[in-house]
Amino acid sequence: MEKPITTLYSKYGTALRYLIVGGLTTGINVVLFFGLTHLAMPWFWANIIAWVLSVLFAFIANKKVVFNSADMTFRTVIKEGASFFTLRGASLLADTAILFVGLTLMHGSPLIVKLIDQVVVIVLNYGFSKLIFA
Repeated sequence: MEKPITTLYSKYGTALRYLIVGGLTTGINVVLFFGLTHLAMPWFWANIIAWVLSVLFAFIANKKVVFNSADMTFRTVIKEGASFFTLRGASLLADTAILFVGLTLMHGSPLIVKLIDQVVVIVLNYGFSKLIFA
């Protein structure tokens, strides 16, 4: 007889791992964004740098931890990496638009705007990641 936790993990393990990796990715993105803006870097460039580094982390973690993609051949990694960064680039457009509207047009609180932005980005990225690794 299978234990209830084992049953739940086999059913929802991918989503749980994605949430954990997504949380870490979001943390990396937010910390870098606020660290760089605190150093007087304009929000746009801080967001680009935070995006590049957090997406690099997310690619590696999603490939290995979330979706257990074992194919590490150069060709596969380049193909998956190109797809991953391209689709995450689509979420970067949404990310930048939300920050522009929230920070520049509405003069919102950077913390609130960035957190709202990250919720939208996480939802978009989950769908994009499933297209690549599942």
